[in-house]
Amino acid sequence: MKPFSKVLLAAALAGVLVGPAALADCRLPSAPSKIPDGATASEQQMLTAMQTIKEFNRDVQTYMKCLHFEVRQNRLSPSHQVSLHNRALSELRQIAAEFNRQVRLFKSKHS
Repeated sequence: MKPFSKVLLAAALAGVLVGPAALADCRLPSAPSKIPDGATASEQQMLTAMQTIKEFNRDVQTYMKCLHFEVRQNRLSPSHQVSLHNRALSELRQIAAEFNRQVRLFKSKHS
């Protein structure tokens, strides 16, 4: 193998190894594991859950910024970013919708 070919091969391998490692810094945060049952939860449990959901929202926003950064660094394709972004947003919306259902149930039981 010619020296120039070795350099190209090394650069290509470095790109393959660095790309996924850099993307590994963008980790989809774990969704809250449990949302309290609004029919039986205490006010404190509902408030704690609300804080957890707010934190999850902030973490998802940070994750999306990380994905955007990875695209700007050419370590992630725009189409892959859209796919990961949509997945994160879908999970966030599902969690928020379930929490809102439980809040309505909680309010109906406590008003």
